[in-house]
Amino acid sequence: MFAEIKRLLVGKPLSNEQLAHERLPKRTALAVFSSDALSSVAYATEAILIALMFANRQALGIATPIAFAITVLLVTVAFSYVQTIMAYPNGGGSYIVSRENLGTIPSLVAAVSLMVSYILTVAVSISAGVTAITSALHWLDPYRTSIAVGLIVLLTLANLRGLKESGSLFALPTYLFIAGMFALIGVGLYNVSMGTVVSAPLPEIIHAEQNQTLTWFLILRAFASGCTALTGIEAISDGVAAFKQPQSRNAAITLATMAVILSLMFIGITVLAGAYNVIPDGAAEPETVNSQLARVIFGGNSVAYYFIQITTMFILILASNTAYADFPRLSYFLAVDRFLPRQFAQRGDRLVFSNGVIFLGAISAILVVIFAAREQAMLPLYALGVFAAFTLSQSGMVLRWWRLRGNGWIRNALINGFGATITGLVMIVIAITKFNQGAWAIIVIIPAVVIVLLNIRKHYLDVAEQLSLADAPPPVALRRHTVLVLISGVHRGVIPALQYGLSLTPDNIRALYIDMDADSTARLKEKWGQWGSGVELEILPSPYRSLVAPIRTYIDQLSNRYHDDVLTVVLPEFIPNRWWQNFLHNQTALTIKTMLLFTKNVVVVSVPYHLDH
Repeated sequence: MFAEIKRLLVGKPLSNEQLAHERLPKRTALAVFSSDALSSVAYATEAILIALMFANRQALGIATPIAFAITVLLVTVAFSYVQTIMAYPNGGGSYIVSRENLGTIPSLVAAVSLMVSYILTVAVSISAGVTAITSALHWLDPYRTSIAVGLIVLLTLANLRGLKESGSLFALPTYLFIAGMFALIGVGLYNVSMGTVVSAPLPEIIHAEQNQTLTWFLILRAFASGCTALTGIEAISDGVAAFKQPQSRNAAITLATMAVILSLMFIGITVLAGAYNVIPDGAAEPETVNSQLARVIFGGNSVAYYFIQITTMFILILASNTAYADFPRLSYFLAVDRFLPRQFAQRGDRLVFSNGVIFLGAISAILVVIFAAREQAMLPLYALGVFAAFTLSQSGMVLRWWRLRGNGWIRNALINGFGATITGLVMIVIAITKFNQGAWAIIVIIPAVVIVLLNIRKHYLDVAEQLSLADAPPPVALRRHTVLVLISGVHRGVIPALQYGLSLTPDNIRALYIDMDADSTARLKEKWGQWGSGVELEILPSPYRSLVAPIRTYIDQLSNRYHDDVLTVVLPEFIPNRWWQNFLHNQTALTIKTMLLFTKNVVVVSVPYHLDH
């Protein structure tokens, strides 16, 4: 039954030979890997305006210069990552670059920073998508958390079906969103040029004006808030291996295309927000800046308005898909290097890293529940890890150019050095300005997770050392073998277990029964004489009706009797014909096997007896 449900939800398994056919063309890759960055226009401008409201409404006028400064940073980072793509055609992004050029600890810091960012990408994007739709349909707001969790479940299932399939599924909404945003910007700028601008109506509750002095610190805080527009830029460099050949060229073209589209949309929305005097909504059920713009430009009941809101919701959901494409791949690299459990390196039935997909979905859903699907509450946690990864990646590229010193290495080193300097400064600004708003948590989480990863690797190295055949003695025949058959009664399911035990050692075998009821024990003794095949039966009293403890004590005594003895515990198990019938029986054998799994020098053998219809 479980197999059939899995096939229905996930699809039929794909063979290894089909992996090459799962590569993405540029048009689909743009939807898969760029949607996170493109979707940031749904909340980046709003984040700038909210930060400026700590001063007053007049301070909103500097949002446009801040947006232009962020765009310069965006282009710089994008151009730097083009170089990374060409240098590392197999992908891996910041982790691989840092590992090869900076060392283990910096590479783990970069990896954990990205992992945290990918998790937040899902939580923030899904929450922002729900906000986009509740801005149009306010009656849905009480159900925002349930809607967000449901969307995460659906997105997880879609990605378990495969990267290409999920990419094709979401490609159309991406392009519809781009078209909608450019239509909004185009009509809005046309109105500005014609002098027909009508200011957006004031929200019922605007974000609190705290009348702080417009200091450089406040401006830097707004700049740091708007830097969420850069989240997701690294996704393409992480996923180069998913592109069709030539991989590096296709990935670089896709990255450049994404940077141009994102820059135009981000600046356009910010300019329009100033032109239409949009003020952030401070209500408990807030209306987004984009929704306010679409409402005043197209009309609140127009088809165009609802088109903008619906496509925004879809692009924000699809932005989460970027994380689903990259988080499992990054987890794969870490698992191969033994910093994560090996399960993260295994492909599932549909040739995707299923364990990474499921883990990402589960943690993101927990975050959504904790923050009640409010994306603005999570944004302070968002950008710090991204810029830490940016800085480490670009620093690693500088050292790479210095080490190789090929043609044009000075130019390349200067480009990456400039990128590392700028992103490093932005990281410091975010850490300082957002520290009290939650950035402190990321500063604590990243080193804590790095320590966990180092301990995972230490465990794997210890296991490899202890399993090594170096200096191991050659195998020799067993000198002594004791067989213990555990029985709960005398029936047809016990006979095959006795026969199996006798085949192992006819001379040193015994059966063990725990006496918890005098009448049942008396009946068992009568049957044992006829069906026990001459095997010695030992009966242990259990006045407190405990089953596992007496067995454990007896096995410990038996295994310690000889130093050269191997003890095999044989467990008879009858297997019902229907899966649901298992729930009608005590899982005693499973309990005993679990207990004995952690007992040294004991071999456990299950002998099943399958029941007929």
